Amino acid sequence: MYIILSILSLLGIIYGYLMFRYGEGWKKLQSFKPVNPISGRTKVTVIIPARDEEDNLPPLLQSLKAQTYPAELFEVIVIDDFSTDGTAEAVRNFPASNVRLLQLSQHLSAEQRLNSYKKKAIEMAVERATGDIIMTTDADCEMGPEWIMRMVQFYETYQPKFIAAPVSFHKEDNFFKALQSLDFMTMQGITGALAALKSGTMCNGANLAYERKVFYEVGGFKGIDNIASGDDMLLMFKIYRAYPEGVLYMKTKDAIVRTLPVDTFRAFMNQRIRWSSKADKYDDKRLIWVLALVYFWNVGILLAGIAALFIPVLRLWMLGLLIYKVLVEFYFLIPVARFFDKTSLLSRFIPGQLFHIPYIVVAGWLGKFGSYQWKGRKVK
Repeated sequence: MYIILSILSLLGIIYGYLMFRYGEGWKKLQSFKPVNPISGRTKVTVIIPARDEEDNLPPLLQSLKAQTYPAELFEVIVIDDFSTDGTAEAVRNFPASNVRLLQLSQHLSAEQRLNSYKKKAIEMAVERATGDIIMTTDADCEMGPEWIMRMVQFYETYQPKFIAAPVSFHKEDNFFKALQSLDFMTMQGITGALAALKSGTMCNGANLAYERKVFYEVGGFKGIDNIASGDDMLLMFKIYRAYPEGVLYMKTKDAIVRTLPVDTFRAFMNQRIRWSSKADKYDDKRLIWVLALVYFWNVGILLAGIAALFIPVLRLWMLGLLIYKVLVEFYFLIPVARFFDKTSLLSRFIPGQLFHIPYIVVAGWLGKFGSYQWKGRKVK
């Protein structure tokens, strides 16, 4: 027992140091404040894979129509991934001349089986894109009017090959969605902190950009197209290998993309299992070590909590462990919440631990050894 407690204490010390480092990294990361006007020469293609998204697409397309970036300098390509609803009609009927529709059903047979329809959809859109810069987002997202403008200004200022940018949940109208938002915000904060500390690389496909020519230079999704997920991070790793200094994170409120939390626990677990399923495919081994630490730290806390139910002497120690965990995570999370204007959600953080710790353990295990549902398809 004492050996196990000692190991857990050691993990806790390392975890606390990690949270302190991430907190310092996030504070170190400067917000992007453009000083130069756009050149007027950078063309952009926004790519949106969509499957059964007829309700979500109109608000997204309206957000894109409202962009301050000149409409003649960007196009929007929506790729309909065998939708069974009115997704295609929502795109066709949208009043904007720079919005185009592609349909996988016109290029692939319904019987043809792929492990990553999303990567195929993006690949097809890139082939037809006219932009110098590819920007991707998801069909259930919305963004402010400066989104494309800030991305182009950042690109023209620093000339990166790949840009990761912030994503936030919105419309958290119940406790469950607030917990999702807090969890997601933590991952977003770590993404920015890693970039500032130059100790890892992360991104989210709801808000990223890369040079079209670099997509082909690194072979696109070749070599990773058998993996269902990872159209964002696995591509980023390929570009990072070729251009270690060319992968940057843009921190600015003007470029935050807002996405929706899921409605049900089952959908949540499928989402998180999908995210964790690609962890052992990451080329950045620094990130794998961090994920392993976080996973085993939470496993240890869960097991210690179960043991404390039967061993009274452990209860006070367990309480101290939870207080320590909350404090080190608050140190990191408070400035991140301020950036995303989500400080009101922090009151749910402490009770949310009863949900967060078990889900990390279960999702991590099933991500490695289980399967999940994604867009109505079962993936192993």
